[in-house]
Amino acid sequence: MEYAKIVAVTGLPGLFELVSSKSDGAIVKSLDDQSTKFVSSRIHNFSHLESIEIYTVRDNVNLVDIFTAMDQSGEKAPDEKDNSAVKKYFEKVYPDLDFDRVYSSDMKKMVKWFSVLKSNNIEIKLREITEEAPEGSADGDEAAPAKEEKPKAAKAAKEDVTEEKKEAAPKKKAAPKAKKEEGEGEGDEKKEAAPKKKAAPKAKKEDEEGDAEAPKKKAAPKKEAKK
Repeated sequence: MEYAKIVAVTGLPGLFELVSSKSDGAIVKSLDDQSTKFVSSRIHNFSHLESIEIYTVRDNVNLVDIFTAMDQSGEKAPDEKDNSAVKKYFEKVYPDLDFDRVYSSDMKKMVKWFSVLKSNNIEIKLREITEEAPEGSADGDEAAPAKEEKPKAAKAAKEDVTEEKKEAAPKKKAAPKAKKEEGEGEGDEKKEAAPKKKAAPKAKKEDEEGDAEAPKKKAAPKKEAKK
């Protein structure tokens, strides 16, 4: 019989071994008369002894620590009905007990429970809890998504950098275009300026034509002179 299976049931005296659990209660076996019966969870509450803690002047301790101290003390168990004797017993066995918060009824119950456990040759110790890997972790099914997040983030970062480079590339190439446009603009200005430079010869021709016409105007008086 394992200590981890021992329970106390509210409303029922003594201790019980938890045989099996059901949705509406549990089947328990009494450590006093070894009888088995069904106990409804709608009426009673179950408390595993290994989960019970006791108040002390320091930190709370598990009930196993109190039972261990009682077993190692060698003190004779007191009369359960004598409150004074029970308190003196625990003052010797476990002096750090917080007697202001641990009532006489609690100390009497511990004395009785210890006696029942010893009479049934139950080893008083907590079960060893081993950490088990969650289901699916052995194959890495649960851990996989977390590991995949980093490559996704890296890929997204690379895409952002690539887009930035693509966006930045036209800006760098825009400079030569601007130079070409400036060059084209300068060429247009030069082309527009060229006619102005060629206009001078035209003006010279007009002056030459003007000079050619001048003698003709001077020739008129000569004709009138002949008349």
